[in-house]
Amino acid sequence: MNIGVLALQGGYQAHINVLNTLGVYCSLVRERQTLDASDALIIPGGESSTLIQLLKTQQLWTPLKEYNKPIFGTCAGAILLAKSVLSPAQESLSRINIRAIRNAYGRQRASHVVQGHCIVNNTTLEMVFIRAPKFQLLSPVTLKILATYQEEVVAVQENNVIAASFHPELSHDHYLHRYFIQQVGCSTATAF
Repeated sequence: MNIGVLALQGGYQAHINVLNTLGVYCSLVRERQTLDASDALIIPGGESSTLIQLLKTQQLWTPLKEYNKPIFGTCAGAILLAKSVLSPAQESLSRINIRAIRNAYGRQRASHVVQGHCIVNNTTLEMVFIRAPKFQLLSPVTLKILATYQEEVVAVQENNVIAASFHPELSHDHYLHRYFIQQVGCSTATAF
């Protein structure tokens, strides 16, 4: 099993560190060939408009729109996966039925670490918010809520796509990565 991590910009190294800790093989995705060879993909946080430019420059935008394997997007990665984006509006991959409102949890200075609620295992979950988006659910029937913070949905799944508004890769709690690995079907002994 090979989980690709989009490595054009942003916090990709932190995701690689988590996957290595969990004993999962991963690869850096910077070109079409590596994307096609991956069994799943993580799109890290960073700056969403910059990521769009880089994806287009590397000719990965259209392949990502057509990528039907599991995807996990965090912060800016979640913005790219959203059906629509506001504040300001921008194009997206339209892979999950949410509207992402950019920087809704505050700008860089408002970054914070909190304890939220993981719905999947009914426990608290450490969440790192850095210029994080808020989500509006566009199709609540098709979406599975994975985590909340102050009654707001901050992690959600639709079919094989997971979006988190925070940075689980910067937390000591790797539950969402383990959950994604389980969804991918990876049978590593350290995944759960």
